[in-house]
Amino acid sequence: MARLYTPDTEPGQGPEEGGETAPPACRPARPRWSDRVGRWRRGWWPAGLALALALLMTLHSKVPNTIGNLGSLLQTFLPWVGLAIPPLVLCAVLRRSVTAVVAVLVPVLVWLNLFGGLLADKTSGGGALMVVSHNVDADNPDPAGTARDLVDSGADLIALQELPQGAVATYEEELAEAYPYNAVQGTVGLWSRYPLTEAQPVDIGIGWVRAMRTSVEVEGIGEVAVYVAHMPSVRVQFRAGFTAERRDDAADLLGHAIAAEELPRTVLAGDLNGTMNDGALAPLTSELRSTQGAAGAGFGFSWPAGFPMARIDQILVRDLEPVSSWTLPATGSDHLPVAARVDP
Repeated sequence: MARLYTPDTEPGQGPEEGGETAPPACRPARPRWSDRVGRWRRGWWPAGLALALALLMTLHSKVPNTIGNLGSLLQTFLPWVGLAIPPLVLCAVLRRSVTAVVAVLVPVLVWLNLFGGLLADKTSGGGALMVVSHNVDADNPDPAGTARDLVDSGADLIALQELPQGAVATYEEELAEAYPYNAVQGTVGLWSRYPLTEAQPVDIGIGWVRAMRTSVEVEGIGEVAVYVAHMPSVRVQFRAGFTAERRDDAADLLGHAIAAEELPRTVLAGDLNGTMNDGALAPLTSELRSTQGAAGAGFGFSWPAGFPMARIDQILVRDLEPVSSWTLPATGSDHLPVAARVDP
């Protein structure tokens, strides 16, 4: 018997079939923003991951170091955690989920709260004292060229770390004309345009000298205590995790020495093998102020030189006002030199 269709009925939509049918198999239904109910009910997984990411960044200082120093490892590369945000945004858009989009805004705001201030250019003119710090790398194939690059920076003070004994004479020869005053203790040294006094090693519990203290009479500022340090190296190992225990102990000893410093104006320059986000460096950051955080432009990553991922080379100050902070071009080292200008 022929079936009669009216303008209000189409094949497959007669009363005997129960009205509207599901979309054909060849055209599966896709999420739509216009689906007011579905767009709030979809995307729970990306929403949950976004909130977990925001919580991790917010509570990064609470992540313990009891297992493989995971807290310090997270804090060392904390800015890079933000790279997880773009994939979450993509998932939210593909799912056409308002819930996920709103949730992804939370880690975005947390990241901006933590690091947004570093993105602004806070540099200004002036600076009565310019300091450069550089881990020159014991395996540097061109120490003479590195020294000449540092002279070209025009710094007043140059703090060097990882000085091999066989290359000290080369650095002294290349730097002597511009920096007539210098002091070397173990594998660290300071070259200066101004006279140095009371140079002495600082014990940071390593067994050989990798930290020193001296004082500099700076024109227009007065006497400044200058510490040069190279904290023990850290590694990421499969079984041991983030091996930062020796560095943490060294930071504690150096922090005590700086806390006992009688001169109010103090500079610490060196390879600290840690970032200012790392809570394990609190003995230092509680006494001193980061020039990069106060007067830099961007993150100022200094290591590795080929593709910098972390700011582990620092210039920290007390009772001095940072006016600019930046990194210098690469030398023959695996670290970039860092520089800062300060005023009294």
